[in-house]
Amino acid sequence: MKKLHWLFMAICLAVMPILQSCDNDEGYSVGDMTPPLWATVRVSGSAFYLDCDVWGTLWPVNTDLNWYNPADGQRVITVFNPLWDNYEGFDHAVKILTLKNVLTKEVETLTSENDAEFGNDPIYKASVGISGGYLNLYFIQNLPAKNKHRISLVRPVLDQDLYGEDGYIHLELRYNTYEDTTGIPSSATASYNLNSLNITPDTKGIKLQLNSEEKGEVEVVFEQKDFNKSAVKMEDMDLSKMQLK
Repeated sequence: MKKLHWLFMAICLAVMPILQSCDNDEGYSVGDMTPPLWATVRVSGSAFYLDCDVWGTLWPVNTDLNWYNPADGQRVITVFNPLWDNYEGFDHAVKILTLKNVLTKEVETLTSENDAEFGNDPIYKASVGISGGYLNLYFIQNLPAKNKHRISLVRPVLDQDLYGEDGYIHLELRYNTYEDTTGIPSSATASYNLNSLNITPDTKGIKLQLNSEEKGEVEVVFEQKDFNKSAVKMEDMDLSKMQLK
């Protein structure tokens, strides 16, 4: 029995350095995890990494992500365990804990011909922010019975109306329920790529019009200097029932 006891102690001593190495100089440990964060998928050859709005570039070290089909430019909400900083050209090496795709769209042009298709139904409990070069939206969707609702970020046809004399870019959030609702609430998100807009150092920011169910027609102003400070904070919510296009 004594021999077994000493053998057990020897194994424990051998394993301890490995366990201790899980804590690096930056204070990360296997138990550390971030809150849900916005990120963009970047495909690199046969692999992918995440460009997180807050943490920068993230290299996933998971070996259990074969279920995920990455698409370059796809927006996601992710929770991860940071492991190491400055990892082989990336800001961090991480273990992905959750990875949820978000409806990712471009800015569309609003015309008299497509105005009805974009709709202008009120949006319930809208929370909007700008980070990572995207306008991010969270709201509560009244789920449809048959057809997906359309949620769109639109610009005017003429550049002179888009880039106003006040120094702001003028956009509008449009929502079309197609009069198809069930009364069942569900968390919903969308993220819009702003790269098609000419945002220069002289641009003051973005003025966004939307129809709020609580406040009616409102204009939300985002100063450029505060873009990344206005990121929508997410909870670890269920997005599986969302029905948006």
